[in-house]
Amino acid sequence: MMTKSELVAALGEKQAYIPGKTVKLDFGGEGTILLDGVNNRVTEDDGAADTTIKVSWDDWQALANGQLDGMTAFMMGKLKVEGDMSNAMQLQGVLAKLKS
Repeated sequence: MMTKSELVAALGEKQAYIPGKTVKLDFGGEGTILLDGVNNRVTEDDGAADTTIKVSWDDWQALANGQLDGMTAFMMGKLKVEGDMSNAMQLQGVLAKLKS
């Protein structure tokens, strides 16, 4: 299991963001990660975003490892989306970049 700092580094290295869009991953007490496709960077900043995805750190790990499906997590209420839903749908491609 990787730490949040390791995840930020991996996401940045793989350019895992949506061009022209900002998506915030909100892990509650674990903090946030901002996938900034406007400035082409990934940070631990907590700023405004086009889409905010709220998910626990444990559920995020399960999603990233393929143990939990994104749609299932959404339907079960383990993953909440605020803002532009189409950006959330594109996040599966972002997760795929982490595995490559």
